[in-house]
Amino acid sequence: MPEFLTLLPPAEALNLLLQNLPPAQVKAERVPVGQSLGRVSAQAISAPEDLPGFSRSTVDGFAVRARDTFGASESLPAYLALAGEVPMGRAPAFELHPGQAALIHTGGMLPSGADAVVMLEHTQAARAGEVEVLRAAAPGENVLHQGEDVRRGQEVLPAGALLRPAEIGGLMALGIGEVSVAARPRVGVLSSGDEIVPSHQTPAPGQVRDVNTHTLSALVTAHGGIPCPYGILPDDRAALHGALGRALVECDLVVITAGSSASARDLTAGVIGQMGSPGVLVHGVNVKPGKPTILAVCDGKPVIGLPGNPVSALVIAGLFVIPVIERLLGLPGGRPRPALSARLALNLPSQAGREDYVPVKLSRDSTGAWLAEPIFYKSNLIFTLAQADGLLRIPADANGLEVGALVEVVLL
Repeated sequence: MPEFLTLLPPAEALNLLLQNLPPAQVKAERVPVGQSLGRVSAQAISAPEDLPGFSRSTVDGFAVRARDTFGASESLPAYLALAGEVPMGRAPAFELHPGQAALIHTGGMLPSGADAVVMLEHTQAARAGEVEVLRAAAPGENVLHQGEDVRRGQEVLPAGALLRPAEIGGLMALGIGEVSVAARPRVGVLSSGDEIVPSHQTPAPGQVRDVNTHTLSALVTAHGGIPCPYGILPDDRAALHGALGRALVECDLVVITAGSSASARDLTAGVIGQMGSPGVLVHGVNVKPGKPTILAVCDGKPVIGLPGNPVSALVIAGLFVIPVIERLLGLPGGRPRPALSARLALNLPSQAGREDYVPVKLSRDSTGAWLAEPIFYKSNLIFTLAQADGLLRIPADANGLEVGALVEVVLL
């Protein structure tokens, strides 16, 4: 049986892979902003106008000149003459003079001369055409000034920004209807193994349905790529060579499952080594699950060999495939992952010198704090991962974690 190369820690292995990739050259395409959720900006975007475009009230109340309210209190209110009511959706046709106030609603445009708004509950009706102000207002109080959000010409989004609901709302507020985004990278997905049959087929004894093509395709889609399945390949050098060659021509990244274990049937590393320079960079990562991972670059294109077991394949894809997709999209490296802190529900053993990733189920204790309960599993049981809320990482320098330990859970 062939031996693994020197096992690398996952972070070191990923850095080695990324360092051997050429600088990202993001292909761009224009899409309607309303259809850009989850896409990545391909170029910086500047504001074509001020936002907001006019100074407006953030509350219901009375627009005032702040200095006319100085010293006002419930025992000694300020009395201001009503100059009118600000119409919604239109500019007021009057301006405030000393000693005047105007009724204004949330979002209404401040009349000329006004520099603050007194909340309605801090006023009361006086004589007809007059209002009592029971609290002083500071200049700018309860006012959103023109350009306070962004100024015309200001960069509002850099290249490489993930477009979330807030970004989409901001672009729409500026009247930007189209945006240049990174084209989705094409990710070839190859599944190999003589025992694998299509998922719609009833397996014969000794056969299993193809899981990895579908789980990995879903993961690729969820993180901004276009999955390109190449079918199920037999454990045959010529078949793998041909499919991998086609995928490298047609795709930006290639993922291969199975064939990566250090065994007599291991073909993947040898075939990858024939497909371009520098070839295999890593064959073996110091992690559980997923030790027999292959990381390679073939003439500028990344190739990742994953274990065949579905749980191992998904865990390792999270560590290596997702960062490469993000690199191809132009996203900055080291982006935070959704995670939360929890207390470990029971003792969790581990082998020192190796990073372990353990699926956990989250629940609340009597105080409302999060508890993480490990799910003990075998790496070919996909519903083990389906039942988990997240993954807990045990560092390589730990012999395990004790019950009650505060841990970080990366959410699935």
